[in-house]
Amino acid sequence: MITQELTDWGRPLQQAIRDDLVPSGTEVLIGVKYCGICHSDVHIREGFFDLGGGRKFNMAERGMKLPTVLGHEPYGVVLSGGPQAQDIPIGEDRLVYPWTGCGQCSVCVLGQDNWCQQPQYIGIQRSGSYATQVLVPHPRYLIDTSGIDPSFAPILACSGLTTYSAIQKLLPTSPENWIVVMGAGGLGLMAVAILKALGHENIAVCEIDEHKWKSAQEMGAKLTFNPLDASCLASLKELASGVHGVLDFVGAPNTAQLGIAALRKGGRYVIVGLFGGEIPISLVTLAQRAVSIIGSYVGSLQELHEVVALAKSGKLKPIPTQTCPMEEISLVLDRLLAGKVQGRIVAKFPQAL
Repeated sequence: MITQELTDWGRPLQQAIRDDLVPSGTEVLIGVKYCGICHSDVHIREGFFDLGGGRKFNMAERGMKLPTVLGHEPYGVVLSGGPQAQDIPIGEDRLVYPWTGCGQCSVCVLGQDNWCQQPQYIGIQRSGSYATQVLVPHPRYLIDTSGIDPSFAPILACSGLTTYSAIQKLLPTSPENWIVVMGAGGLGLMAVAILKALGHENIAVCEIDEHKWKSAQEMGAKLTFNPLDASCLASLKELASGVHGVLDFVGAPNTAQLGIAALRKGGRYVIVGLFGGEIPISLVTLAQRAVSIIGSYVGSLQELHEVVALAKSGKLKPIPTQTCPMEEISLVLDRLLAGKVQGRIVAKFPQAL
């Protein structure tokens, strides 16, 4: 098989030729056709996440060993399965749920693999899908996305699932209540699209790159603001009935402070983005305003089934998506780091040609 491997932290990925993979136990072998290229891999390639205050979440200290294959948004053809893999659809295309856990703990049993304390995420703890083959630990993680464009389907398992799960943490709410989306990158645009698909009407987007405002408006945002504008907070506070919820897909100190400050009483701030850093919080006003600060990380297998059903229904409008050859994955990560990507980019592998 052909891989694009991370061989040194902070360096470009390197192409390598490896032996074909062989599934064991309940594993399923997928021949990768498409794989979404995610901004999280920018941080993982660098080797750390910024925790603020000079502290770092170092991937090497968390058990990641080089060389390794990143990539956690695989879509491809089912090639074979291990001896305990039952009823696998050999020869058919499937989307993969990548946020797999140990499979045995209480949260995994309840279907919340993404909350497992011993995660086995594809592309992080397990070898990923920036390769022509990937192993999936169990057939239950394979999802039929027939009827959905195969170049769009991969991002449903990451940006689609992540934004859908974050939105669920704002519900129930009236369609007329204002929801603010921080960032108009792939996650932000997907959030707007899913909110619209769920029938929400009043959506505002805060994005510093005004070239991205048009895309946000085309996806369904009613209002767009530059969060660096001195009047932004006042404008958000003036929205009718106030801001019920903020979805922060940047996760930087300035977006967090703005988002929390903009909430009306009883509002909810959901942080998803991993830009990093820290903020001071007034504990008294947190209680007096009765606001909620909620962290959201990817989503459950059931939620991915719900996202796919939403896409199949035709209600979910696809966000701008481009494809690139697998050899350009590292260059796309460079563009993501520089903020030069509109929407999402999906790598196209030889088996899809």
